[in-house]
Amino acid sequence: MRVVLVSTYDLGVPGGVQAHVRALASELRRAGDEVTVIGPGRSPGGGPDGEVGVGRSVGVAFNGARAPVLVDPLGIGRALAAVRAARPEVVHVHEPMVPLLGPALALGVEAPLVTTNHVWSDRDRLYRTVRPLARRVLARARVALVVSAAARDYHAGALGVRPEHFEVVPNGVDVARFAAVGPRGHVVPPAEPGIRRIVLVGRLEPRKGVATLLEAFALLSERRQDLELLVVGSGPEARRVAELGARGLRIHATGSLSQEDLPAAMASADVVVAPSLGGESFGIVLLEAMAAGRPLVASDLPGYRSVVERGDEA
Repeated sequence: MRVVLVSTYDLGVPGGVQAHVRALASELRRAGDEVTVIGPGRSPGGGPDGEVGVGRSVGVAFNGARAPVLVDPLGIGRALAAVRAARPEVVHVHEPMVPLLGPALALGVEAPLVTTNHVWSDRDRLYRTVRPLARRVLARARVALVVSAAARDYHAGALGVRPEHFEVVPNGVDVARFAAVGPRGHVVPPAEPGIRRIVLVGRLEPRKGVATLLEAFALLSERRQDLELLVVGSGPEARRVAELGARGLRIHATGSLSQEDLPAAMASADVVVAPSLGGESFGIVLLEAMAAGRPLVASDLPGYRSVVERGDEA
C-alpha cells in the first residue's frame, strides 16, 4: 500500500509527534508498504528515508510550548505536489488542526484520510475558535485517532462532538531497542561509582517542569552527596541547567540525542523523572523508561495517568 504520513511539526526539530511519525513509517515499511513522510523542514525537497521537507517553520506559542509549524504559504503547494507524486492510497495527517499544513492537506487531498490528534490541554479556547474548520476535517476523515483517553475527551469537548467520534490508539515504542542496550560512555558519560543518577529527557521548556526539578535537585543535593542529574534535551530552559551546574552541583547536560543514542541515556539511569506541569496527552518518555526497565517518577497528569496508574510498578 502507498501511504503518505504528514507531520505538521518540523521534521528537523526533536519532538514526540515527529518521533511517532518516523516510528510508524519504519514499521509500515517493514510490513511492505511504500511510505512518504511530509512535513515542514529547513530546506524544501527530498530528505532521508523518504522524507520531504516542504518549507520553513517558526516556533509558535501553544499549550505552554513553542510548536515548530509551517509559515511558508508556498509550502502548501509543495506539500500537495508531493502527495500527488506519491499517488497515495491513504493519507495520514498527524495534528490535522495545526496550521498551515494540517487543514490544507486534510481537506485538500482526494485519497482516504486518517487523522491522529496528539494534543491535550487544560484550555480549549483556541480549538473552540476553529471549531467549524475542525469539524469539517473530522467529517472528512475515514478514521479519527487520538493517542489517549485524555486527548479524546479534550477534542470531543472542544469540538462539541461525541467521544465515540475518536478511536484511542496509544503511542508505542520499540521495546527491544531500549531493553537490549547498555550505557555508551562516548555518548552518555558514565556515572561515577556510588553515584545515583537521575535522568530527565525532553524539550527543555517551562511546561516540562525543568525549573521545579532543578529546585528539587538542589535541595536533595544539600542532604545527599551521592546524586547527579543527567539532562537530555535542548530548549530555553537549558540556561537554568547551566546556571545550576556552574554552582558546583553534579549536573551533566548532553543536549538533544539522536533516537539511536537515547536508549543509552535511559540505560544509565537509576531513576527517570517526568516532571511536566501540564499539556501532556500521553508521555512517550514514560514508555521509553519502562522499556529500559528503569524506575520512573512522573507528574500526576491525565495524559501520564493513561500510561502509568499511581501505585503501578514500572
